[in-house]
Amino acid sequence: MNMLAPDSGQAGIGLSRSVQPSSKPVTIAASHGWRGRAGMAVRDIAETMRLWPLVWTLSLFDIRLRYRGSLLGPFWLTLSTAVMIGAIGFVYAQLFRQDIHAYLPFLAISLVLWNFLNTVTAEGATCFSSSVSMIRAMRMPHALHAGRVVMRNLLVLAHNLVVIVVVFVLFPSHLAWSLLSLAPGLLLWLVDAFALALMLGLIGARYRDVPPIVGSVMQIAFYITPIMWNPEMLSHRGISLVLIGLNPFYGMMQILRGPLLGLPLDMGAWVNALAYSAVLIVLSFLLFMRARPRIPYWV
Repeated sequence: MNMLAPDSGQAGIGLSRSVQPSSKPVTIAASHGWRGRAGMAVRDIAETMRLWPLVWTLSLFDIRLRYRGSLLGPFWLTLSTAVMIGAIGFVYAQLFRQDIHAYLPFLAISLVLWNFLNTVTAEGATCFSSSVSMIRAMRMPHALHAGRVVMRNLLVLAHNLVVIVVVFVLFPSHLAWSLLSLAPGLLLWLVDAFALALMLGLIGARYRDVPPIVGSVMQIAFYITPIMWNPEMLSHRGISLVLIGLNPFYGMMQILRGPLLGLPLDMGAWVNALAYSAVLIVLSFLLFMRARPRIPYWV
């Protein structure tokens, strides 16, 4: 027994030393580096793209819920847009001394595109604050809510294209090679709409005064952007540099409106659209990278 005592004591000492905690404290913290935040933001957006069937389903559900019990559904917007184009077109053609055969297609395309842009802007500012229950109840990429706004309004835009088709049947326009630029132009519109909804949604979730401010800004932009009036009316005036050359909405409108009207490719409009799009995408991604972890607390 005496011979085993030292061995058992040494074993006990070894065991006690093995279970002693380390003297250095261990700190568990989230990564605050730019590389980590950028990686999480990219994975969030990539996951949103992978879940596009879910985005499609949620968008259809939103439209059905909004027009539940309605006979025409989203075609009510198409009908109201057609009535407004028909009423305003003939009046403003006389006021601006424009040929109705050229002015009515211009007005139809402009109003349909602007309605899409205006609605994406308004609903994008509340895309996170209006989805608070879903954000807190389930785990899903945050960028999905911005994609949901874009997809929902894209479906409404598809309904309103009927108005443009009817106008072109009544007032046919000649086709040009610039029509081939519609595909990249539409792709740029979708990317910009997603970036705009994402950026405004983040700001609107943090500051609830943003949605009405955005509405006021878009109302002013409607009157100073060539939508109701033709940009050729200001071609020989100095103010055209501000209302056309530096207007971020003009380039976006013109890259789709010009080819549909049979106009040649406008490189100035493409430079304008690409420049403002690059700024918008970079700012949106930087803000999303910075504010993404705070979204559940802001809403």
